[in-house]
Amino acid sequence: MSLQFCSFASGSSGNCYLIKNENTALLIDAGISGKKIFQGLEDTGTAREDVSAILITHEHIDHVKSLPIVTKKLPNIMAYANEATWASIERPVAEKKQQLFRTGADFTVGDFLVRSFPIPHDAAEPVGFSLYHDGRQISVVADVGYITEDIFEEIVDADLLLLEANHEEEILLMSSYPYPLKRRILGERGHLSNVSAGECLCELVETKQKKRRVLLGHLSRENNDPSVAMLAVRNTLMEKNIIPGTDLQLEVVLRDCCSCLYEV
Repeated sequence: MSLQFCSFASGSSGNCYLIKNENTALLIDAGISGKKIFQGLEDTGTAREDVSAILITHEHIDHVKSLPIVTKKLPNIMAYANEATWASIERPVAEKKQQLFRTGADFTVGDFLVRSFPIPHDAAEPVGFSLYHDGRQISVVADVGYITEDIFEEIVDADLLLLEANHEEEILLMSSYPYPLKRRILGERGHLSNVSAGECLCELVETKQKKRRVLLGHLSRENNDPSVAMLAVRNTLMEKNIIPGTDLQLEVVLRDCCSCLYEV
């Protein structure tokens, strides 16, 4: 079996991702119901006993909602978070199920080398993750105010990248959100816009030519739409004469349903 990725849900109302090969399966975040997570495992042919880890990006509820039930119902799973995130998670997790990592330090889970990296977001110590196996890389970058140089260096070689495209700025500015919330989302510790995601992809392509699949994720329910996100990102790319195709495969993963099982 090749390296595989599936988004069980990706959006402002909940996030959960599966990465697996023939020997190891793990989750990133558990921000949707346990029922949906277990259904996602079933739909992807992943036995509950095969899931050995859940990696937590940060403590916000759309990322840890079902952490207690997942760590209870999956017999072999361990939950990984950094010290500040564990201190900020209010959901109860049995101490024997908790693992601690230091942000930026590599560790292994089964066949995978896991690397966490800091991201700018309004949480205790938020991180993105890259997973490496057999010369291939999957990276997940969401809930990020902007793409730092360190983030860019981490994702430039990714074969599959889940990249936040949270909002369309004009829609957000005209929305009914209170002004402080708009400023939070637009700030450097908020969320990445469609255009900012497109600009990041332009720089990735210009920096390194390679075949990569990019999944736009963590779309806002109120301030974005899959068709709007795709159009905005494509237009940003085309301004630099970059046309998604064979080398840059561009798709959107939805907020509330399971994606296909992507092979990397």
